[in-house]
Amino acid sequence: MKRIIVILSCVLITGGQIFAGNPDRRGEAGAAELLMNGWGRSTGLWSMNSADVQGIEAERINPAGIAFTQHTEIAASYALWLQGSGVGVAHAGFAQGFKDNVFALSIQALNLGSIQKTTTSNPEGGIGSYSPAFINIGVSYARKFSNSISGGVTVRLIDEGLGNLNAFGMCIDAGLQYVTGPKDNIHFGVSLRNVGTPMKFSGDALATSVNIVSTSTYTLSEQSTVNKFELPTQLNIGAAYDIWMGAKKEIKPKVFKQDYRLTALANFTSNAFGYDYYGVGLEFGWREIFMLRAAWRFEKGQFNPAQRLDVYTGLAAGATFDIPFKKDGGPRLAIDYSFRATSPFQGTHSFGLRINL
Repeated sequence: MKRIIVILSCVLITGGQIFAGNPDRRGEAGAAELLMNGWGRSTGLWSMNSADVQGIEAERINPAGIAFTQHTEIAASYALWLQGSGVGVAHAGFAQGFKDNVFALSIQALNLGSIQKTTTSNPEGGIGSYSPAFINIGVSYARKFSNSISGGVTVRLIDEGLGNLNAFGMCIDAGLQYVTGPKDNIHFGVSLRNVGTPMKFSGDALATSVNIVSTSTYTLSEQSTVNKFELPTQLNIGAAYDIWMGAKKEIKPKVFKQDYRLTALANFTSNAFGYDYYGVGLEFGWREIFMLRAAWRFEKGQFNPAQRLDVYTGLAAGATFDIPFKKDGGPRLAIDYSFRATSPFQGTHSFGLRINL
């Protein structure tokens, strides 16, 4: 317990130092895809389940939740980001448990479609198109330190490319989860995300040719300079409470199970380069086979269209079918869906598929 208190204190102190910056820095970070969660289950709660998120989706919220993977989990999802914009977000991941240790690999890729090339000489286009490539790959390790405490860390490599213009970077996510209560029904979580190196674009695309005319005409190559940009660091602090209902069934000696679960959660997210978020959510589950969830996220200026700077209006909802292959448990197949309301556009829709072996 002393070791966990020390680790938790370090996370909070480090987070406090990072978020003690000047408010004028808001909006200056790059690599915004690090904050784009397209997983089908957690987005139904606005990614605010940092206290009790479990499985491979935890890599995008609180890597401590990966420690709850018992054997093997394989998952994939695709999000229609701001439907109508033509943007898609794909996720895929794999997690493998070894006793109290879990290792995971995850990848995120953005589909930005095809964009027409334009230049000062061809402002109307007609000279081809290009497709930006935004990819990041995460390698995670999580461990259960005890029946109550789990921790995890993710090292993420970031690659942004646009033709012959690229930027590379690396960041680290770290988090802790604590479970207590008579039925292990009280959850607390804290995570610090996207702490890493500044990124900078470089490549041949920054070189331009300039014609110099004097007694004779000759061409020089001019190299443009670009500034570095920081990563969108984020701090999450959350809590959740499970209410179990229904008749008790003894599945093992002195181990009982109930059919219905109602989970209430609350979360605060501090963004170093944007408005802070806070919100609440509810999830209802029947035998952990069928789940419904909904959440509301609050931020500054949300209810005033003249002040709101985010297209998201606050509501998120989703559902999950998590079907076991056998009555007594074993492998499971899950289908996830979530919706996040926006104005304008037609919302963000996420679809997910996962297998637990």
